Amino acid sequence: MSIPHRRIRVGVVGTGGIADAVQMPALRRLASDVEVVAAMDIDPERLAAFAAKWSVPDAYTDLGEMLAGSSVDLVVVCSPPAVHREQVLAVVRAGAWAWCEKPPALSLAEYDELTSADVPGGPYASIVFQHRFGSGARHARRLLADGALGRPLVAHCQTTWYRDQAYYDVPWRGRWASEGGGPAVGLGIHQIDLLLDLLGSWRSVKAMAGTLARDIETDDVSVATVEFDNGALATVVNSALSPRQLSHLRIDCELATVELNHLYGYRDDDWTYTPSPGVAPEIVAGWKPTGPDEPSTHLPQLRALLADVRAGRPPATSGTGGRAALELISAMYRSAFTDRTVRRGEIVPGDAFYESINGSARGRGLGRGDGVLEDARSGSTGGRVRDRD
Repeated sequence: MSIPHRRIRVGVVGTGGIADAVQMPALRRLASDVEVVAAMDIDPERLAAFAAKWSVPDAYTDLGEMLAGSSVDLVVVCSPPAVHREQVLAVVRAGAWAWCEKPPALSLAEYDELTSADVPGGPYASIVFQHRFGSGARHARRLLADGALGRPLVAHCQTTWYRDQAYYDVPWRGRWASEGGGPAVGLGIHQIDLLLDLLGSWRSVKAMAGTLARDIETDDVSVATVEFDNGALATVVNSALSPRQLSHLRIDCELATVELNHLYGYRDDDWTYTPSPGVAPEIVAGWKPTGPDEPSTHLPQLRALLADVRAGRPPATSGTGGRAALELISAMYRSAFTDRTVRRGEIVPGDAFYESINGSARGRGLGRGDGVLEDARSGSTGGRVRDRD
């Protein structure tokens, strides 16, 4: 299904902060290519205010009615994670493309189900992973892929943010059944996706996670070590407890260290390249970015997505491209709960951690500094988790 010659008709599902502050400004920047014709939210007052602010002609409190009545080509899903699977499925089965905010789903089983409705030529379900699309990431990807920096050796992926208890008092946050996991899922998934986009496939992971300070079901911190197919070794740290907030990505290669420091989005100046001793100046000069500085907002990904819709081709963050970060995070939880190394491809249908990101474990959290099942040493993946102290 391609749309070559007219503006793409867009619907927005969920009219809260991300739709209002991020998605709509990006859509308006591309008004010559898209028109927002409908919005849907279960909160009538919030929906009405959103529709009035952005001059959206049709407003619905039911997704089925919106899909039946508005003839949308693309639906932007900005609702809480627990309803992503059912809403994305409904959108694609109705014949529209879906672009869903993170996390894509609450488990690999849910993700595989929501992409099962994809058909050749579209519509496709794709995920918002905007950090891949800024000019800084595109430039780093080219240098790494071309071997200009030498072989990647060591990497660090850090999302250390601060979220107080009031943040988790929103009913769906901090719960396995409605948020899907802790800071790796709700905060760090963008940085993890960027790490994977730059370094490629991973081979194995060993992780720990704990509920150290917040009164929540899920973890509030996780730490993992990851081995990549190219031989590189990486640390991945996700925290909701860090007063000095930072999003940090570092890749040490044979010829240079590539480093990115930002918080919620980057520009080209947030990337640095430090050459190894003895690297010739003319080689270093070749690492300089060319072209305009494009920040890692939703805009560059949206522009790429619209081109995919018009061409009827799968977006980079659909299918396996949108699944990679969720698979690694699921493996991190499997490792943390079982105290075992997990290999890529190990979590398959029939595995408890395929059906649920925490293996359907029950309990208030992962324990203060513990982070494993009571019977992990025996290799069991049963459902008991130690309560918090």
